[in-house]
Amino acid sequence: MKQPINITPEAAKAIIDKVSAKEGAIGLRLAITSTGCSGYSYNMEYAMDENLAADDKIEEGGAVLYIPKTHSWMLFGMEVGYAEDKMSSGFTFTNPNESGRCGCGESFSVERPKG
Repeated sequence: MKQPINITPEAAKAIIDKVSAKEGAIGLRLAITSTGCSGYSYNMEYAMDENLAADDKIEEGGAVLYIPKTHSWMLFGMEVGYAEDKMSSGFTFTNPNESGRCGCGESFSVERPKG
């Protein structure tokens, strides 16, 4: 069955590495926060046992990612990747639901589906 969110092998490895380094973590949680000039930004945090009943659980390549159900409409079809170079590393988000990004790339906007 196809997942609502695709996790690349590089992102799966990064999630597994980060979760194994944090005592008590059972996965990572990808949430949307209101911020920036375009409206929203992605926020990755450790998922602990508490308060996950209202989240969807995505498992891929041994990685566990939680998504708040209230944000799933904004994230459906998205790919979570991980990029690393000499100066930085971090998760990347390729989201077909984005309708715009701010000039600095820190925030994005989406339009709620009609209907």
